[in-house]
Amino acid sequence: MERVRLHAALAQWPRLRVANPVGALTLSCEDATTVEVAAALRGGPGEPRGVWIEVTPDYPAALVARDVATLSWLIALDHVVVASSWAPAAQAEVVRALLGDDEVNLVNEVATLRGAYNRPAPPRPVTVWWFDGDLHDGSTTLVARAHSRDDLGEWTTYS
Repeated sequence: MERVRLHAALAQWPRLRVANPVGALTLSCEDATTVEVAAALRGGPGEPRGVWIEVTPDYPAALVARDVATLSWLIALDHVVVASSWAPAAQAEVVRALLGDDEVNLVNEVATLRGAYNRPAPPRPVTVWWFDGDLHDGSTTLVARAHSRDDLGEWTTYS
């Protein structure tokens, strides 16, 4: 299994509408909201299959889950990578729990959720990864194998 992350500036995203260099990208935007940029690429050849989102005190995991759920109805989203400087696995657990239709009751080191809902759930499964230097989804760990930079941005391949 392989995941490719493209980290680029907002100014580069229109070029992805013309030609997607690889089939399934995980996109992150360095100077704009990644979810909004991914939604703007909807329907074009550059439509992403994954997004890379940084959880921060101003953008907590519960809001990330809300935005990912909404995005999944706009594009064929397969993956979300949750990055955080604090407890990325626990942050991803919150996002994963809130992507279902069921009531969420969860207590971990970053959140306490009781009777929470985030409906509607995505129309198809979204794999939630967390990043701590490597990518993890609970059963799989992917390690950065290649890193390059071109006129679109920074590319990192995990396998």
